[in-house]
Amino acid sequence: MTRLILATRNAGKITELRAILADAGLPHDLVGADAYPEVPDVKETGVTFAENALLKAHALARATGLPAVADDSGLCVDVLGGAPGIFSARWSGTHGDDRANLQLLLAQLADIDDTHRAAHFACAAALALPDGTERVVEGRMPGILRHEPIGTNGFGYDPILQPDGYEVTCAQLSPEEKNAISHRGKAFRALVPVVRELLG
Repeated sequence: MTRLILATRNAGKITELRAILADAGLPHDLVGADAYPEVPDVKETGVTFAENALLKAHALARATGLPAVADDSGLCVDVLGGAPGIFSARWSGTHGDDRANLQLLLAQLADIDDTHRAAHFACAAALALPDGTERVVEGRMPGILRHEPIGTNGFGYDPILQPDGYEVTCAQLSPEEKNAISHRGKAFRALVPVVRELLG
């Protein structure tokens, strides 16, 4: 069985990708980066989601000698020219402060009416092999931004994005409902045939 490393220490992402690979019938042993604590985290210095995903995947593949999967994702707001984009997790200045990021974005959009609140979550998922082979796929979840956060599921900007075709925010969906339509779910599912092609 080929071992695949997911370049994250986020247990939720590992569980999600494991489920997608299992549903596709791929017999790979999936572990998170926490299985290799000696490997340092990678600085996300790319200017696109794809570049950051590849940076993380290549670093892990080189350090472990095993195939690695990484993703990078964020929220892209039309009226902000695609921002926060790759800066989504540190929009307020502190990396990973979901509440501050959300409050700042809502304040910036306070005077924008519903007709101009289109946005989408974007995700790039990359597979890198120790020999330098790489592939990247992308997924999107379009929607509109609510004026106030609603819902307690999910994380990040989930409480304000209402996916197209839904009357609720991402934070009001169950994990299964969200995975079926999410940017990350779409990207990981698109990665399945790539894994099959390169790893068998």
